[in-house]
Amino acid sequence: MNVTGLAVSLLFVALPLSGQSSADLDQSPSVRLTNGLLKAKVYLPDSKRGFYHSTRFDWSGFIGALEYKGHNYYGDWFSRLDTDPKYWDFNYDGDEIVSAPQTAGVGPVEEFQTNGIALGYNEAKPGETFVKIGVGVLRKIDDKRYSHSDSYPLVDTGKWTATHTKNSMTFRQVLSDTQSGYSYDYTKTIRLVPGKPQMILSHRLKNTGTKKIATQVYDHNFLVLDNQPPGPDFRIKFSFQPTVSRPVSPGLGELRSNEIAYLKTLEGKDRMQAQMKGFSENPSDYSITIENSKVGAGVRYRGDRPLWNVGYWSIRSVLAAEPFINIDIDPGSEYDWTLTYDYYTIPPQ
Repeated sequence: MNVTGLAVSLLFVALPLSGQSSADLDQSPSVRLTNGLLKAKVYLPDSKRGFYHSTRFDWSGFIGALEYKGHNYYGDWFSRLDTDPKYWDFNYDGDEIVSAPQTAGVGPVEEFQTNGIALGYNEAKPGETFVKIGVGVLRKIDDKRYSHSDSYPLVDTGKWTATHTKNSMTFRQVLSDTQSGYSYDYTKTIRLVPGKPQMILSHRLKNTGTKKIATQVYDHNFLVLDNQPPGPDFRIKFSFQPTVSRPVSPGLGELRSNEIAYLKTLEGKDRMQAQMKGFSENPSDYSITIENSKVGAGVRYRGDRPLWNVGYWSIRSVLAAEPFINIDIDPGSEYDWTLTYDYYTIPPQ
């Protein structure tokens, strides 16, 4: 698919991905961006060969690789995809990490949810529709509680377009669901800043429906830095003093001042996670730094909106700091936000 310099309409159809390996997914349509310092591989959705077309994450902006000074920050953290219910969310098969299609995100992917639920899900009756921003109109199956790790029938993806230059990619989705009352015009741009090892994700969401859009969006930030296993070589630092309602996973990590520290290198089925508060309403608190002293590379995440929540999750193949922001848009109004990623190197130790 050649989209260089052109606006391209993209038709998305949710298809099963069972049995696809990482090698299979690497053949998915993509665009290469560069600013001379950074090189990034951005996946393009495709109805048959797209890297991701499930119902959890925003389909725009999956980044399969980003390189800076010989270091790679993103990539697959799972061995293959499988739709077998025993791999709901993700699970293990011998030495393999197996992901359900819904969970198989890479890079700084984002998800919209309203207190853990999709827009209009609780109000919809089985058979009626609800909306997942960045995905489309979905159909409610039954009265079961909503779960982003479940797959829902895709009714309408709206109209998607995509354009790109040498160093940027812009996605736009225009969607209307008259049954639920939710409609929107969503634009997301990935830009590698000229002359800097910096990536900017800019967003604009306009409410074109009849109901208020009250939601949260978070970046999952699947970090696979030089394929290093999460462990004591990593340093995760926050610009605020985090507090936790319960300890970080005992025996695996702990909170030290404004940092999360690993007590051991994760292996097997180890999982370290935490939910953090302690931040203020000042957007300057949206600043998280992760670096690895063994390979001598790091990244800093910053946002221009106040934090709503911060999660942290990691298994043996990936680590993820997950900052949330809150969005409240009346009909006819719009909201914008920007995330900045600074990539850097440090002397290896």
